Amino acid sequence: MTALALTFRRAPASLIAGAAVLLVVLVCAVAPGLIAPYDPLAFDYGALLQPPSAAHPFGTDQFGRDILSRTIAAATIDLQIAIFATVGPLVIGTIIGLLVGYYGGIADAIFGRLVDLVVTFPFLVLVIAIVAVLGPGLSNMYIAIGVVGWVFYARLMRGEVQVLRGQDYVSAAKVLGYGEARILLRHILPNAARPILVYWMTDMALAILLGSSLGYLGLGAQPPAAEWGVLIADGKNFFSQAWWITVFPGFAIVFCGIGFSLFGDGLADLMDVRR
Repeated sequence: MTALALTFRRAPASLIAGAAVLLVVLVCAVAPGLIAPYDPLAFDYGALLQPPSAAHPFGTDQFGRDILSRTIAAATIDLQIAIFATVGPLVIGTIIGLLVGYYGGIADAIFGRLVDLVVTFPFLVLVIAIVAVLGPGLSNMYIAIGVVGWVFYARLMRGEVQVLRGQDYVSAAKVLGYGEARILLRHILPNAARPILVYWMTDMALAILLGSSLGYLGLGAQPPAAEWGVLIADGKNFFSQAWWITVFPGFAIVFCGIGFSLFGDGLADLMDVRR
């Protein structure tokens, strides 16, 4: 408990603020039925396009569905996108970057050419192209992001490993006869993990934004599922008379993105050895 309390006191304000924001999103994602005042899928033809009021704080859409309830329910899918769309690239990219950065050689040369090929095209364009081939839906979206996204994790890990493999403690581990697996997993990986974890926090925010963009284009989550991009797309044709359908889900995306960004910045400060 003493070590935990000390860590909490050392935690930057941005880390605490980001954790508080993400806790709100997590509660909404885990238990939307306990928080949402209405069924997010229930039609109410007696309350079509109602503006924000005491009964409906975020108003209603063209089918009378409560926007607050749908925004809360959408946190489940969007948080799922943040996790499932980034864990695969994180694991694959970390492993490949660790091996390529440590051993170098022909594998490093091939990896360099692959990176050049991927970064030549805009990330969003590549993902949209892959999803368009595979078909719309969350599963295909995860595949498309994984096919492209691991390269950025691998490039970051490769650069860190190339710096660390020349450190004295790595040379000492080799002199002591430690196996390469132990050197990689117990000496290099923990010291190279900090920038990867920080990038992961930022990437989860970007994954939500990407998932919402694909949902808006009809390539991500499909109606009637509640997802922030889908909600924004639902309100685009009614913006002049029912701005709340689009605005409040947009605020939710910004709110969640700020949470991940603050948490990532605070995590970087907390893991900074100079502190």
